[in-house]
Amino acid sequence: MPFTNINGIDIYYETHGDGDTTILLHHGFGCTKMWHDIYPPLVGKGYRVVMYDRRGYGQSEKGTDFQGFYEGDQFRSESVKDLSTLREILDIDCFHIIGHCEGGVIGIEYAVKYPHLVKTLVVSSTQCYSTMTMAEFNRQKFPKPFRDLGPDLRKKFVDWHGKDRAESSYDQFRKYGGAYGKGIFDLRGLLPSAACPTLVLYPDRSFLFDVEQGVSFYRHLPKGELAILPGCGHNTYEEQPKEYTRLVLNFLKRHH
Repeated sequence: MPFTNINGIDIYYETHGDGDTTILLHHGFGCTKMWHDIYPPLVGKGYRVVMYDRRGYGQSEKGTDFQGFYEGDQFRSESVKDLSTLREILDIDCFHIIGHCEGGVIGIEYAVKYPHLVKTLVVSSTQCYSTMTMAEFNRQKFPKPFRDLGPDLRKKFVDWHGKDRAESSYDQFRKYGGAYGKGIFDLRGLLPSAACPTLVLYPDRSFLFDVEQGVSFYRHLPKGELAILPGCGHNTYEEQPKEYTRLVLNFLKRHH
């Protein structure tokens, strides 16, 4: 699969299938590999799937001063800019977006900035707002450094990001930064400006965000829909991939 240069950074991406384009946006610890159970059913139903590793994730380059970029205020705006550039490079017209957690934040930002280009949006396990700084939140939720994680999780992270940078990447991602930033996080003022139909997929057993976050997300959207996955943890795409894709495909069909 190919790379493309975006703003001086080599970005890894994949395309699969033909038809209406759907772009998948990975979460704040992930990469394109997390979607291995999700994209084949989409392709099988006639969608063209595009997925890519954002700057510093997976097989994409970090570039200079990635830590400053990741922890700085420009992360969200630059991530939206990179998605916009990739769309132009691949000559994509209007498209669908599916974003998990941090990827959902970037999806919302993009949909608000470019409403004429986004047909629909699906966000799964994406935080709506915080009641504490994200630096404190992450200290509570991710207390263990990479070396203290279980072997399966360490193995997954090495597979996703490579053995040379798995540990340093995890230990950076678990602190603060990225699309959620390090201060108080709140999307409620932005969500009413999302003009496209938007499906909020939320688990009821997330270790990160309680289900009320999904309800609040939904209530602030002008064209929102809400689906709760029962008995499901944060990584909905991994724990219930069949139900995830069923709900997504039904949503896309209704808004085709």
